[in-house]
Amino acid sequence: MRIFSPAFEDGGVIPAEHTCDGENTSPPLQWTDVPAGAKFLTLICDDPDAPMGVWDHWLLFNLPAVHEGLDAGISREFDPFPGVAHGLNSWKRACYDGPCPPSGTHRYYFKLYALDARINLKPGATKGEILRAMDGHILAECRIMGRYARI
Repeated sequence: MRIFSPAFEDGGVIPAEHTCDGENTSPPLQWTDVPAGAKFLTLICDDPDAPMGVWDHWLLFNLPAVHEGLDAGISREFDPFPGVAHGLNSWKRACYDGPCPPSGTHRYYFKLYALDARINLKPGATKGEILRAMDGHILAECRIMGRYARI
């Protein structure tokens, strides 16, 4: 399985429009080679360079595996598509909140998981709840990393 973005290369700079310095819209993402047995996808974006530990920017779960990507600017609603849900990010909001590092250059990992089952959680679930619900159901995973520093 492979994930990529038309907006930035793996290891490249995330455009400001997808950060707190711009429109704070989610970047476009695409993926390929999802395993045949996958039923749902989970997307987690986090920053391991945050001063207080890993900072979660986006948790999206129960995306049907037939999807081949996401357009930029996914709705900030609890449930942006029927049956698909946002989990709580580190700001305690159930939506995408883009890079906004307090200093220096940070890395932002967009991790995609292919699952053999639906996650039985409601919108607003925490990252811990999502990870526990995924345990034993991950068929494949991939990631892309983007960087961002505030000027």
